[in-house]
Amino acid sequence: MTTTDARPADGYTGAIARVYDLVHQGKGKDYAGEAADLADLVAARVPGARSLLDVACGTGLHLSHLAARFERVEGLELSPDMLAAARHRNPGTTVHRGDMRDFALGTTYSAVTCMFSSIGHMTDQAELDAALAAFAAHTESGGVVVVEPWWFPETFTPGYVGAAVVEAEGKTISRVSHSRLEDGATRIDVHYLVAEPGEGVEHLAESHRITLFPRSAYELAFERAGLAAEFLPGGPSGRGLFVGLRP
Repeated sequence: MTTTDARPADGYTGAIARVYDLVHQGKGKDYAGEAADLADLVAARVPGARSLLDVACGTGLHLSHLAARFERVEGLELSPDMLAAARHRNPGTTVHRGDMRDFALGTTYSAVTCMFSSIGHMTDQAELDAALAAFAAHTESGGVVVVEPWWFPETFTPGYVGAAVVEAEGKTISRVSHSRLEDGATRIDVHYLVAEPGEGVEHLAESHRITLFPRSAYELAFERAGLAAEFLPGGPSGRGLFVGLRP
């Protein structure tokens, strides 16, 4: 059995990026349904919306479905391996490499989205403000910014353990995670066992620190970015959605 330890500063890399989609789809994450709901939300807030930028787009599974709903869809991703996967999956779509805190693409969109709680990787209010300012700067007048937050301090469950076993593409993948409270943030340790006939078993490990921002911190960041925000409970992962309109 081989072991790989992945604790990158810029997101998911290497072997973990390659099994990421298999695990989450196997766990029941409905990328097509989420993309349809997101497109409907954008259309309701911005009738006639024609373009969308998905920030922290990961391997581009949302992008592949959103492309059918908008004239122009683009992505932004920091992790080189996730970026490569997104570009491979969406050959006709522009996917930029960039950091959500300071990217500058020289254009605007009807909608800017940031899903799957990627915003939680901001470490403090200053970084949260910077990200929302960048989102707003890339949003057309009358456009919308949609952000899926991480858990709030009062909704996070310390000690939570998640587990799943997935069979896909000839591989059997076991994923176990443990979440704990660490100085106002969530520390998530994740371990994978990836077994493939003729190849043996590979152990992959990663650890992420995700900030437990209170709802008020998100609302302040939206306000400072000049966005009129509302919070919608529920959302694709049960953590809700912030929706901010740019006047």
